[in-house]
Amino acid sequence: MSDRQGLGLLMGIWGFTCCMGVLVYLFTSLCIFKIAKKTGVDMAWLAWIPVIQVVPLVMASGKPLWWILLLFVPLLNIVIGIVIWMAVAERRGKPSWIGILIILPVVGFFVPAYLAFSE
Repeated sequence: MSDRQGLGLLMGIWGFTCCMGVLVYLFTSLCIFKIAKKTGVDMAWLAWIPVIQVVPLVMASGKPLWWILLLFVPLLNIVIGIVIWMAVAERRGKPSWIGILIILPVVGFFVPAYLAFSE
């Protein structure tokens, strides 16, 4: 393989990865937006702004906004994230254990979609 072919392969992989990242971001934002709308959050549009999208998620969980600060504490952020998703599941009328599934690698991708698009 020549240097040019290697560079082309690397650029192709990079482009694919960027496209997948954008698609995952759009999917996650849509799910948070729908969850926020269904739980009565006024500022659901914040779900489309990177990093700020945790605001409507925390509001949808019914937790105080200062919990966002806890998401910046290493290791504690994992626990707080799970608690927030459990509270969102409860607010959506689903069992709270659904929120725990967010930590599972493949299943965790579908948890926001389930909470956003189910009745």
